[in-house]
Amino acid sequence: MSELPAAVVDGQAPQQSTLIGYRFIYTYDNGWTYEMYVKNATTIDYRIHSGMVGGRWVRDQTVDLVQLADGVHKISWHEPTGTSVVVNVMPGQRRLHGTIFFPRWVADNPAKTVLFQNDHLDSMRAYRDQGPTYPVHVVPEFATIASLEYIGVDDESVIDAPPPVPVGRG
Repeated sequence: MSELPAAVVDGQAPQQSTLIGYRFIYTYDNGWTYEMYVKNATTIDYRIHSGMVGGRWVRDQTVDLVQLADGVHKISWHEPTGTSVVVNVMPGQRRLHGTIFFPRWVADNPAKTVLFQNDHLDSMRAYRDQGPTYPVHVVPEFATIASLEYIGVDDESVIDAPPPVPVGRG
């Protein structure tokens, strides 16, 4: 059995992600298109162009962002809706893998979340608390990154409006 790298054994923090400051647009293999801006080391903004919750957009979502290895990043977060998301990004390969864990109430009524979430946080928490939560609707998908550009850190103009009219919610 091989030894773990010294950084892991010594308990050092993971390497800071080189995704900070990038905006990327990606389409999952199921056809859903998302846009994400890694605003800084702990925050993303995103909007959903198409899919089950196409038209939804969020600013200042707190995330856990780590660089797992050269060219491999993980972004994970939990939303006020009760939805949890984990996205593994490989920008050099223009690929990512995301897993979205929708609580049952979102899966049953996705239109309730198709809005600018920041203006409706109390409603999202109330819907979450009302439930139902289970069974959770899990969507694991690979995606292709269509656009990847460096914008810079903390640019409030990157995602400052809803996405274009959603292509579809299917």
